[in-house]
Amino acid sequence: MVSAVAADVPTAQARLLVDSQCELAEGILWCDRRNALYWTDILAGRLWHHDLANGRSRSWQLHEPLGCVALASDGRLLLGLANGLYVADPETQLQDSELHLQLLALVEADNPATRINDGRADRHGNFVFGTKSDHPEGRRGGSFYQWSAHNGLRRLPLPQAHIPNAICFSPKGERIYFCDSPQAKLITGRYDPHGAHVDALQVFASVTEPGIEPDGAVVDTQGRLWNAHWGAGRVSCYTADGRIEREIHIPAQYASCCVIAAGRLYISSARIGLDADALATQPGAGGIFVWEHPQLKASVDRVELP
Repeated sequence: MVSAVAADVPTAQARLLVDSQCELAEGILWCDRRNALYWTDILAGRLWHHDLANGRSRSWQLHEPLGCVALASDGRLLLGLANGLYVADPETQLQDSELHLQLLALVEADNPATRINDGRADRHGNFVFGTKSDHPEGRRGGSFYQWSAHNGLRRLPLPQAHIPNAICFSPKGERIYFCDSPQAKLITGRYDPHGAHVDALQVFASVTEPGIEPDGAVVDTQGRLWNAHWGAGRVSCYTADGRIEREIHIPAQYASCCVIAAGRLYISSARIGLDADALATQPGAGGIFVWEHPQLKASVDRVELP
């Protein structure tokens, strides 16, 4: 399955919701219980929270890069820090305080050339994530893992990656989607959540424009995959057979991730690498954008804890 873009593909413009000015906002998710957004400013090691009811934002500092965030079954958050999975409850701690962390599992702690990057809860209460390779030659030294309350940390049988991204799942959870961003291809395969196994890999879609890479992604209840295109300032919506049917644009070059929440698509962005001239033309870069569509829905998945 390879993407094809029709000349008349519908487009829309998202508006700025939170002017957070993050260097690298990523991993955005929605908590239905709190009606709030969470996301990470990865390299700054900062966790963000935005209350959609009152419009207020808060953030907390961490001691190392924060690659991804997931909702936990008990109301806390699972945090993918550089070399470990932790649980924290930011709602019990003051703004700007350093979060109290409970360790779940160390991840490649003996390898200084990798860190946790993208991750997402699957449809069965497990957490699936990838490690990014920071090797100066861009080697594919990162791996994909599943963590579960019953089996702990298990490596998924997937090719090594440089920058793992776009981890998400079909509505029933029988298929996984992911990418190695520099390869500019979204991959899909059969996923066994109980055995931590993936097979029958195939290309779901290709991003063919030079300099544009697939980043974070989410799948809606209709089985469409929404993927942030890093460098293009947009989120592309793919049908289940890999065709682009819609594009949502933001006034920022680096769209990084997206999440669906009750008729809205929220998009995170970055300002990393932008000079003063570029920031003057895209002042909202590093913020959170929103596009509204009343029929847009996605399930809210949580990681089961021991």
